[in-house]
Amino acid sequence: MLDRRPSYDDLVDHLVRSTALQRGEAARVVLDVLAYFDETTEEFVRRRHRELQSRGAVNAEIFERIAGELPHRAVAPPELSLRQLRRIVYG
Repeated sequence: MLDRRPSYDDLVDHLVRSTALQRGEAARVVLDVLAYFDETTEEFVRRRHRELQSRGAVNAEIFERIAGELPHRAVAPPELSLRQLRRIVYG
């Protein structure tokens, strides 16, 4: 069976015309943006926890920050308690 992925050639073409990006670079940008918006709430929480932890933040600070960031996602998830956020990271 053929893998049926939508083509974003028109968007790539637009980026090539309107920026200094080459076609390959524009295609990577499109794929990166799509991957960003395809990230689930759980994936976002885990990724942000790792990023903030690697910068030396402590869990209390991390979970407060993540809770503040979630409502500003492109498709905001339902409000999650700090306990729910911890469970996503630690199970």
